[in-house]
Amino acid sequence: MKYFVLLLMMILVVPAVALAAGPHDGLECTGCHGIHDAKGDVIFAVEPNTKSLNPRTGQPYGGITALCLGCHETIENGGMGILPISTAMSHPFGVKPNPKVATVPGIFLRNGELECVSCHDPHPSNPNYKYLRVDTKGGADMQAFCAMCHQSKSEEKASSEAIFNSMDERKMAPAQ
Repeated sequence: MKYFVLLLMMILVVPAVALAAGPHDGLECTGCHGIHDAKGDVIFAVEPNTKSLNPRTGQPYGGITALCLGCHETIENGGMGILPISTAMSHPFGVKPNPKVATVPGIFLRNGELECVSCHDPHPSNPNYKYLRVDTKGGADMQAFCAMCHQSKSEEKASSEAIFNSMDERKMAPAQ
């Protein structure tokens, strides 16, 4: 009986796990965006995180980063605790790039700053590793991604044609 239950679990669970491409794939548009009950900019369905503070400015994060941190921050810091990021161990976000360190293509910036969507395009149509905006061959070629902004530290030549961009909300014009 024990082996039957184990076999049944493998038949039911393994295909579901094997077919899951990414954590956002199970979300519908309304998982992040609210049509009639928006809670922030860009029709957020998730309450923007106003508790988590940018360590460089001491102010809450704004824009799309506040949406991302609504889920991806610890509960104590205003998020839902879903795969929380660590600002101390992450690439800087919520800051203007330092031109001495990186030459950031404009397509990555939001109001002149790096935000979560500078590096990640979280829409399920993005086939790239960890929703990065550049194909890194499953994380094996991170150099291709880093070279987009840090060309002086890379032997690889970056191409803006390689940037995945499912939607750029800055191009949207308000209805007349």
